[in-house]
Amino acid sequence: MEMSQSLHTFAADPLQSTMAGGTAATILCCICATPIAPNPSNTCPSCLASQSDVTRGISTEAQLHQCRGCSRWHQDAGKWIGCELESRELMALCLTNVSGLKKRKGEGDRVRLVDAAWVWTEPHSMRLKIRLTIQREVLTGTILQQSFIVEFVVRNQQCVECQAAFRTGSWKSLVQVRQRVNHKRTFLYLEQLILKHGAHRGCLSIETFKDGMDFYFPDRGKAGRFISFLEDVVPMKVKASKKLIGTDDKSNVSNYKYTNLVEIAGVCKDDLLFLPKKLARSIGNINRLVLVKNISNVINVIDPITGQTGIIESDAYWRDPFRPVITAARTRLTRYVVLGKDAVFLERNHSKKAVGRKQRSKLATITAARESDLGMNDSQIEDRSHLGYLLKSGDVCLGYDMRDCQLVDDEAEDLRTAGRMPDIVVVRKLYGGVAAGEADAARKRMFKLQKLDIKKGEENEKKGKKARKDVEMERADEEDFMQELEADKEMRTRVNVFKSEVVAATNTTEDNDGDAEEGEDEDDQKISLDELLDNLVLDAKPDEDDEMVAAEESAIPGMMLVREGERAARDNIRYIGRDEALNVQARDTAVVSSEWGKEFES
Repeated sequence: MEMSQSLHTFAADPLQSTMAGGTAATILCCICATPIAPNPSNTCPSCLASQSDVTRGISTEAQLHQCRGCSRWHQDAGKWIGCELESRELMALCLTNVSGLKKRKGEGDRVRLVDAAWVWTEPHSMRLKIRLTIQREVLTGTILQQSFIVEFVVRNQQCVECQAAFRTGSWKSLVQVRQRVNHKRTFLYLEQLILKHGAHRGCLSIETFKDGMDFYFPDRGKAGRFISFLEDVVPMKVKASKKLIGTDDKSNVSNYKYTNLVEIAGVCKDDLLFLPKKLARSIGNINRLVLVKNISNVINVIDPITGQTGIIESDAYWRDPFRPVITAARTRLTRYVVLGKDAVFLERNHSKKAVGRKQRSKLATITAARESDLGMNDSQIEDRSHLGYLLKSGDVCLGYDMRDCQLVDDEAEDLRTAGRMPDIVVVRKLYGGVAAGEADAARKRMFKLQKLDIKKGEENEKKGKKARKDVEMERADEEDFMQELEADKEMRTRVNVFKSEVVAATNTTEDNDGDAEEGEDEDDQKISLDELLDNLVLDAKPDEDDEMVAAEESAIPGMMLVREGERAARDNIRYIGRDEALNVQARDTAVVSSEWGKEFES
């Protein structure tokens, strides 16, 4: 009984161990001759700590694999995860690669990880270091604690997706996006939406064709997510098919390639529509002659005479598709000069649906003349417009001349001939050098856009005059899209618009001052510097501070995106800085711990 009690009170002061009949028996430590309670090793805790290695069986070197293309880290079984340097996710990945931390079957001793901290390493060393603190029970009731450094060597290895990107014909799922129109403004807008939301991540390659784009994906999951994104931004319908590539009869496994055809509605921004009667009644009994205001997952239309708005759902469009009576092509739009305007306040809308007070105040009767008629004749046009609040004398706008055009719908053409349609439908206002007719207006524009890495399809690889004609058409579509973006503030909020390095601050100030003089008629659609992002500088030289930060960036992609210790502090992980890391030993001497510490949570 006495011997059993002395073993359980090991590491306590022997003078405090008393029995009912007297003092407990003690022995001398075999190393330092200190009186201690008897134990199997006949050694005191201090000598036991100096002679024992708590880290036995735990590896102090390991390897990590990172894909240089996408900066992801290899986890296990072909899985790749994205982790930032000093993050808790990367710490967990490192700890899973340290053998010996987890208790194996048949091992009697117990190991507990109580702390883990990042240690600074040389940026270009391709090394990661972690300082681990563990506890191990070497004898019954004796807990030793020791800290040591584990070093990880970072190796480059391509992930499956990046490998597939360099192989031809390696795609598993294809998304073909098509729109049956004679321009590509919709795809230019779609390109900006894809860039802003990062919907092209995981795409192997992108090809462009005359009537659409092809997106190649390594699996069906990524293609499905991309199609879900398209459903949220454009009115569309999808048709899926698959092709058998090969099959294994023994294991009953087949290899397919999947193709998804996404067709976008053939209606674009600023197109003029003549709605069917049933559809016009279902969206608020709106006037049948409407203008497409903008395109999202629905078609937003507006009555250019009364200012009433309506929404055409994607399902309603595809149940009975219709085409615009006038498409917003450059050849169909006419430049007008505004000569004057008078505000219009509607008391009651003929469509039996009340027009909001805000929209009612935007209506105006404008007096305009075709720019080509100035100095030639005194022909003027007076009509109502939903954009009247934006226009003032001297402004230039684009619109449809309903007197000289011919509509594709027979019923609409009869109404136009009978004089039951407006003489002019204003589409948008022109700004800056475009309104003044400057030849280099596009180069002087104050904003720019990003572009996807797209390669042309086989049918687009033309030579000679056809190739030059296609390039001219693409440039014309890009200019038209930039003008649309310049004149629509709501459209700009959905994409990333960046500052242009060629904008002149003096011209911007003068333009803003000129608009401010209008008071109540201040232009709320004009683009301003506050809307522009300033992180797209392609040819700018780095600042001195940026050079200092870049000098400390790691050769490992994506590792030094934040300053040292900042990411670790956000995840509540200790970080040993550069100066302190020079004094850290590879392995500390084990010390006796009175109790088990709290286990580290990775």
